[in-house]
Amino acid sequence: MSRRRTCTAHLDPDLDVIAADPDFCRLFARTSADICGRGLYDLLHPSAPAALDRPFTRLSEGRGNRVVERVLGLGHGGNVFACELTAIAVHGASGRLTGFVILVQTEEEVLDSAADESHGTRNHQLLSKLDAQVLEGIASGASTVQLAARLYLSRQGVEYHVGLMLRKFEAPNRAALVARAHATGLLSVGQWPPRVPPECIK
Repeated sequence: MSRRRTCTAHLDPDLDVIAADPDFCRLFARTSADICGRGLYDLLHPSAPAALDRPFTRLSEGRGNRVVERVLGLGHGGNVFACELTAIAVHGASGRLTGFVILVQTEEEVLDSAADESHGTRNHQLLSKLDAQVLEGIASGASTVQLAARLYLSRQGVEYHVGLMLRKFEAPNRAALVARAHATGLLSVGQWPPRVPPECIK
């Protein structure tokens, strides 16, 4: 059973890492020497600035002391994982912003797999070849009819496989399924059309 764990890092006002605890380094598959001096956004999925720029600006301007956002991190081998990032503004005695403390909370399993190169994708994340093709189609915006024609399935067959994945990933709809597939590394980052990596197919 997975447990939640919180990792901590300190950033300067420009969002560069100035210190990080060992679990933080391990989560992002970097050494302490490599992670210090690196920008926060270098450790996160390219979608992160859109989610974090405005909250960090508010903190910098003194409009609040804490923000919490869901973002995607980049772990071992470029694998993407979902995490909750809490940023807390730190002010000096004069009231001037001196930096931020960030808390990154994710599943214990992610930390363990990042540390073990041979661990690979967890079994419950593996997809059959057909499910992978259905997921790729959904991620590219294909309709049920288009997928049925492409994969030589009936419309009911497509919906059956979609339903299996919705339940597997506890996603309420197709958009959420695609988001969770990206978050767990089941869809390659920065690739179009979307592709499920071979190591994620059983």
